[in-house]
Amino acid sequence: MIKFLDLQKINACYAQELKQAADRVIDSGWYLMGKELASFESDYNEFCKTGHTIGVANGLDALRLILKGYIELGIMQKGDEVIVPANTYIASILAVTDNELTPVFVEPNINTFNLDASKIEAAITPKTKAVLTVHLYGQISIDQQMLDICDKYGLKLIEDGAQSHGAQWHGKVSGALGDAGGHSFYPGKNLGALGDAGAVTTNDEKLSLAIRALANYGSHKKYENIYQGLNSRLDEIQAAFLNVKLKYIQEDIAGRRKVANYYLEHITTPSIVLPEVIHEDGHVWHLFVIRTKNRDKLQKHLLDQGVQTLIHYPIPPHKQEAYKEYKDLHLPITEQIHKEVLSLPISAVMTDAEIEQVVKSLNCYND
Repeated sequence: MIKFLDLQKINACYAQELKQAADRVIDSGWYLMGKELASFESDYNEFCKTGHTIGVANGLDALRLILKGYIELGIMQKGDEVIVPANTYIASILAVTDNELTPVFVEPNINTFNLDASKIEAAITPKTKAVLTVHLYGQISIDQQMLDICDKYGLKLIEDGAQSHGAQWHGKVSGALGDAGGHSFYPGKNLGALGDAGAVTTNDEKLSLAIRALANYGSHKKYENIYQGLNSRLDEIQAAFLNVKLKYIQEDIAGRRKVANYYLEHITTPSIVLPEVIHEDGHVWHLFVIRTKNRDKLQKHLLDQGVQTLIHYPIPPHKQEAYKEYKDLHLPITEQIHKEVLSLPISAVMTDAEIEQVVKSLNCYND
């Protein structure tokens, strides 16, 4: 069986260094807000070429804290609107509603799966304060049109970079393209911890100070609380693990691109729609997602051929029980995508034989 993602094999590449990192943290006697966190924040800051990195507990909290920070700074208030892609993982929407802000769903481009910038302006109202765009599956979703619209209307541009570590646009890295970026280091990500972990990046010093306090119970100084904050801190052991894996992120990206390029060049089944790549540097292939009208049949065929696949994502946010107030929204492109997408195995540790077997299994499929 070709696993969708072989995390054990991925982490085995770094096993000795990860064990040394764990020993170092255990022996230090310091487990929160110490040298490992400071080191990772500095290194990730350099990687993203941003002014500030704040390690937090997970990717959802990263987005929650960005919006909460803007509220505390008086830039947003409860009831304001945030434009979001209708086609995304639910965490992007949870961050908005958790802050009592209103998500405004905008359709994606069906070929890239990302927020369609040409549809943003029609969704703007006097209450709109931000665009939260998602670099879905690892491809940069920001373009000049989106930047111009945000500039024209004075909107904050927030990046959900949970899947796009290292993706670039005009020489800038994911997390440094907008006003602030939220990052996830969930174990399955291209840069994955061995547990939950996340970060915020920004060039806005006031926002960074607010977020750093908010993530630590609203406190800059122990027992002195300036905000009603959260407990959302990146712990020392996960920071140490991330310090190890960050050194190899470019190798991981190169390995993923090798797999993706082979798929793009060799998958020939007429009923399968391949993903569109805007710029090679702009896609780091967290996921390789195809579309097909008869997804269940294709998924069963691949499983019978020994190829494991997943669906990202089967139910769009506006059709989830959690957001039943939006169930009557008419978002046909998003709904089509969620009915048709299927994610193929992709990682830097796949062998040539495995990559070829995935393609062979797809090319012998008859719809």
